[in-house]
Amino acid sequence: MLFKDVIGQQAVKQHLAEMVEQNRLSHALLFLGKEGSGALPLALAFAQYIVSLPQPAPVVEDLFGGMTALEPTPTYIHPDAIAGQPAFQRAEQLIHPDLHFTYPVIPKKSGDKPVSSDYIAEWREFLKNYPYGNVYDWLQFIGAENKQGNITAEECNEINRQLSLKSFESEYKVLLLWMPEYLGKEGNKLLKLIEEPPPNTLFILVAENDEQILPTILSRCQLVKIPMPGNSEIEQALIERAKLAPDAARQIAGICEGNYREALQLIQHADQDWQSLLREWLNATLKGGPMAQVKFTEEAAKLGREKQKQFLRYFNHLLEQSIRIKILGADGVFLGDHEKDFAQRLNKIASVSQQQAIIEELDRAAYYIERNANAKMLFQALSIKLYHIIQNKTLILMN
Repeated sequence: MLFKDVIGQQAVKQHLAEMVEQNRLSHALLFLGKEGSGALPLALAFAQYIVSLPQPAPVVEDLFGGMTALEPTPTYIHPDAIAGQPAFQRAEQLIHPDLHFTYPVIPKKSGDKPVSSDYIAEWREFLKNYPYGNVYDWLQFIGAENKQGNITAEECNEINRQLSLKSFESEYKVLLLWMPEYLGKEGNKLLKLIEEPPPNTLFILVAENDEQILPTILSRCQLVKIPMPGNSEIEQALIERAKLAPDAARQIAGICEGNYREALQLIQHADQDWQSLLREWLNATLKGGPMAQVKFTEEAAKLGREKQKQFLRYFNHLLEQSIRIKILGADGVFLGDHEKDFAQRLNKIASVSQQQAIIEELDRAAYYIERNANAKMLFQALSIKLYHIIQNKTLILMN
């Protein structure tokens, strides 16, 4: 993967290239970016770039006691020009001997102590097909179902062993550690290695939430923040990569708000009629009474976690556009006629402050869904909150 294959992130790409060009490369980098931002593909492209750089020419003593390079040292190579280097093909196929990976895994059978290399074939396929996937996608890809992924103590021992060896081809040994949030106390086994690594060893950690990383590891890394791509960058990617029509690409880019993974999910479930489901929910909440709410709750619980998140995101999107219509007028909002009409109806039943309160509740609900909350209980509680926000103009806060 090359830098140009990663959506947006021009400022970060330039910063990384300058670190290498100016010989300011830290031994431990933490790529921190939310789901769908492209932190993983960018880290992968950078890791492949580093191991593909040609080694400096060896230096030998000449006849008169001086030190001379056998041949001129290669000049700096830009990341998007590295594809011509012989090592890049191996790095791109994820078989370069100096490029190592660590990621959350599950035991294949009871009593196993799994390490990342047990799943290297699946990992290669996952990165090829789902470079913008999240850890939930990965764990489902390897058949985890409801099992919890972990980066084990055995994996930390394996990291120490691998990185203590000399590099085979490249000047650098590189470890790409995805989701350090899944390192428990076992991560302390890596502290000495990260703080005092062997020469020319590079750690690249890729995380979504720095608050869940061991502080002792966090303090030893140089932070590289990965922002969400802009809507226009997502729109362009959807047109070029997913072959969407410009209008559809613009609409999906507006809903996903820079999350390219979410954009791909929306395309996959484009036939889902979220607006009808939302209309059913609001009618059940505001007019239908308890029986109608229970019926909707059971229907929503059957959707599955990913569709539930998309449904809440769609509702959020309509609320945000509704607020824009209220402030800027309907002409400043890009929505289809049906969605624009729905957004205007939302303005009739809820004020801006009420809609903002609903948005906060929807965000909180999506957070709990991501952490396997009971869907029936969650949507039932959310229905009650929406009723009180809209009808009684009060907000029930739940810890």
